[in-house]
Amino acid sequence: MSTADAPKKPRETDDVPVPATLRKSLKNRHIQLIALGGAIGTGLFYGSSESIALAGPSILLAYLVGGLAIFAIVRALSEMSVEDPKAGAFSYYATRYWSKRAGFISGWNYWFNYILVSMVELSVVGKFVNYWFPAIPTWVSAAVFLVIICAANLLGVSKFGEFEFWFAIIKIVAVIAMIIGGLAVIIFVLPTASGVRASFANWFTVGNGFFPNGLMGQNSDGSWTGLLMALVVVMFSFGGTELIGITAGETEDPKTTIPRATNDIIWRILVFYIGALGVIMAVVPWNTIDGKSSPFVQIFDSVGIHAAAGILNFVCLTAVMSVYNSGLYANSRMLYSLAKQGNAPAYLGKLNSRGVPVAGVLTSAAITAIAVVVVFVWPEFAFNYLMSIATIAGIINWTMIMLTEMKFRKVVAAGGAPEDSELAGLSGQEALDAIHFKLPFAKVTPWVVLAFLALVVVLMCFSTSYRIAVIAGVIWLAILFAAYQITQAKR
Repeated sequence: MSTADAPKKPRETDDVPVPATLRKSLKNRHIQLIALGGAIGTGLFYGSSESIALAGPSILLAYLVGGLAIFAIVRALSEMSVEDPKAGAFSYYATRYWSKRAGFISGWNYWFNYILVSMVELSVVGKFVNYWFPAIPTWVSAAVFLVIICAANLLGVSKFGEFEFWFAIIKIVAVIAMIIGGLAVIIFVLPTASGVRASFANWFTVGNGFFPNGLMGQNSDGSWTGLLMALVVVMFSFGGTELIGITAGETEDPKTTIPRATNDIIWRILVFYIGALGVIMAVVPWNTIDGKSSPFVQIFDSVGIHAAAGILNFVCLTAVMSVYNSGLYANSRMLYSLAKQGNAPAYLGKLNSRGVPVAGVLTSAAITAIAVVVVFVWPEFAFNYLMSIATIAGIINWTMIMLTEMKFRKVVAAGGAPEDSELAGLSGQEALDAIHFKLPFAKVTPWVVLAFLALVVVLMCFSTSYRIAVIAGVIWLAILFAAYQITQAKR
């Protein structure tokens, strides 16, 4: 056979058939925007009202402290992802460096968490569509968007990355436009709807100053408020940032891309949370932000853009699509990883010619569809109980990441680094020093973060709406432990 007749090795793209394997098709721009988009959602656009009401201007400190904790968590995950980039991220690492039980609990907890989050996002998508088309039933909107996002995920990982790239661009432009508009009002002393002159001094002069409710206090109705209570709301607004680790197995150059995306988390939090909310509370008196409308709508109104509600409705619609797109991607890869570990049915570990775990995508989409039906039929049950599990599942997930990172370092120091890693053959301090992207102060940081997460759980017990989540979390962990024992017994 001549050279010309020899079969050519196909390029590794989503459009050319190659042996069934995950494709490393996510580029640097995809990872950067996926990471950024994961930190900006409806929790910022609407949920920030609740956190501002709890802490006033001191909420900026809550976002800074919570942001540092999230940064440490993602750094711990990225340390492992750079050395051992695999699909399933923390579930795979928990299995590889801890135990099969830990991998089972970590993986299924994360999968179920995103099923519930996706359920809620799809159940509210109809409300955003009804803003323009009130005659369309909400369940129709949910079904249409579920099919669209499912189809996008089946096209290949590069298509998923492209969708997320543009979803994130829309959210970023909206936040930056708000910040620029707010700064213009402050700099040029433009009149505001409230009649209060826009100024950063408003942080300290409006409504009892910067710490209006102190660190923690109790209202006349028995509810707790203050900076510490706001930490609970703040932490859950950061959910999704760990998606960076999930993408590591399909990233072109994880050793360069993952560290860059991870380190950028700090400035994202500074700009898109602290910067945005700081400008909002300089223009709109914080004690007039009551949650009846988004603070973003209020500041756009102050600037004179009265179509703000419609603009924000569009942004939130894309944010909901983004969350479900990310959730379906993460869940399909998690099921794939669980199947490879032997912690899920084998059929979930099969890939098509595009490198997509089709069974994982379709299974996750089908379960989400059932969950959405539950929301429409029993909305009170769904939101009060199922979302409580989703709430505590985030804490469980972050806790597992920090514990796994400590296990990872012990294995590396013992000479058990992955064979294809640059750490292979090294042991002891030499191996630890050779880690490409180290968690800062690795001997202390995990314990500080775990103590902080424990504090958040304790604070949840003071809140009526979050207390049930703590109880649900204990029950949920018991169910996962029992499920693992049952599956092992059957084998």
